Amino acid sequence: MSTVRPPFFFRWLSPKYIVCDLFVDEKVIFLTFDDGPTPEVTPEVLSILKQYHATATFFVVGENVKKYPDIFEMIKRDGHSVGNHSFHHLDGWKTSPGAYIEDVKHCSDYFGTRLFRPPYGRFTPTQYFLLRKDFHFILWSVLTYDFNRKTTPQQCLQHALDHTKRGSIVVFHDNLKSIEKVRFALPTFLQHFIDLGYRFQGIDQYLK
Repeated sequence: MSTVRPPFFFRWLSPKYIVCDLFVDEKVIFLTFDDGPTPEVTPEVLSILKQYHATATFFVVGENVKKYPDIFEMIKRDGHSVGNHSFHHLDGWKTSPGAYIEDVKHCSDYFGTRLFRPPYGRFTPTQYFLLRKDFHFILWSVLTYDFNRKTTPQQCLQHALDHTKRGSIVVFHDNLKSIEKVRFALPTFLQHFIDLGYRFQGIDQYLK
């Protein structure tokens, strides 16, 4: 596994333009989940979060929201924050600015939010400048690599434990590719930091 953090350029711009972590006085961690809602995974993730009284931010794909509106409503009903992850999970490096902007805004047709996480963390300067008036770009400070087939569940957990600190934005995924690792790592991760006095909150509760 390589770095857990975005490239230095993005961290240098943060937090004024692109958010990689949040500077908070309290012992708060910002847990996020990408790519849902997924019927085989998201309800289980929600159940684990409820067990530990943890609030998270779900960066959802508009196409999945359209397919599974009941699961999307579960996310909101449980008090979690939601963010835009584009409608078709497009790679910004492989998509023209016009098509990319249209896809992101199409996702907004299904729910309103100022939070946007570009799929794969990839976007071009043009895409950024065209979207920044409508969205806060939310990247991360800890990438768990739960999506990587070469990462074991134990490695995923240890990676998250080793790099998470106050104000960290931590990325897991609620998709089929990641469920084995999330199922193993998430409960222990939550209990570890709860025992240290941390809380888990949605990003939009702290983002100014």
